[in-house]
Amino acid sequence: MLIDEAAAIGRLRAGEVVALPTDTVYGLCVAVEAPDATAALFAVKVRPTSVALPVLVAEPSDALDYGRFTPLARRVTDAHWPGALTVVVARVSASAPWDLGGDAETVGLRCPDDIALRRVIGSVGPLAVTSANRHGEPPCATAAEVERALPDVPVLDGGRRDGTPSTVVDLTGETVVVLRHGGVEL
Repeated sequence: MLIDEAAAIGRLRAGEVVALPTDTVYGLCVAVEAPDATAALFAVKVRPTSVALPVLVAEPSDALDYGRFTPLARRVTDAHWPGALTVVVARVSASAPWDLGGDAETVGLRCPDDIALRRVIGSVGPLAVTSANRHGEPPCATAAEVERALPDVPVLDGGRRDGTPSTVVDLTGETVVVLRHGGVEL
């Protein structure tokens, strides 16, 4: 079912899973702070909780509330954010109240390069996200693909996306470790 931006914001604030266009592919999103929302996202995606969910932030400075940024991490994000780069850093606290799956020591963070998406994030707060598809299937590049793959998930149509997921790098150490090649070359 197609929805508009106001409906997407309302549903996200209510803890629902919503498909949103990102700067890379369509993503399944929930408000990080909404109770039980990440559990719903894992269920819709049929994603094992051992595979952590990254978090989208509206502004690069918002990421400091979730992760610890070393000088290396600051240099990398200063050069590539906003953009198609997810960075894995140490969490600000292993006892943070949000359950993103994976280990409780690290968090994947990204500031996307899409003004409309950042506006939604600014209205709702940081979003846990994963590509809009069932776990192990190809990501969706259009709202119509999302509707076919996940007919029960409301989707905000933002047109065709390029279909290239973000690059994911581990910045918990002293060097950049590429975990997945994607939209940004390092």
